[in-house]
Amino acid sequence: QVQLVESGGGLVQAGGSLRLSCAASGGRFSILSMAWYRQAPGKQRELVAAVTVGGSTNYADSVKGRFTISRDNAKNTLYLQMDSLKPEDTAVYYCNGKVIFSSGSYTYWGQGTQVTVSS
Repeated sequence: QVQLVESGGGLVQAGGSLRLSCAASGGRFSILSMAWYRQAPGKQRELVAAVTVGGSTNYADSVKGRFTISRDNAKNTLYLQMDSLKPEDTAVYYCNGKVIFSSGSYTYWGQGTQVTVSS
């Protein structure tokens, strides 16, 4: 069973930066496709950025050019560097891991970390 623990959230002014981390344990991190999602109050959870096992990345249009997702398989850690933050980036950010076997797929979630951007 994989456990995911996020950290690095907080309060920042618009234009500032934060780096989120997601530490994985209990499984083989290197075989997980990883992603960051976020959920603002009253809104559905949305994909922010994703990175595959091979290192390919994709981003939501709203964060392209401002956020960078990366992974360090040696440290079993996923990162999200967030620059030029905007008030609309305020949300709870969740780490997500997914692996697909011939027997089925498994999805794991962290508990979330709050990011608040003040104007």
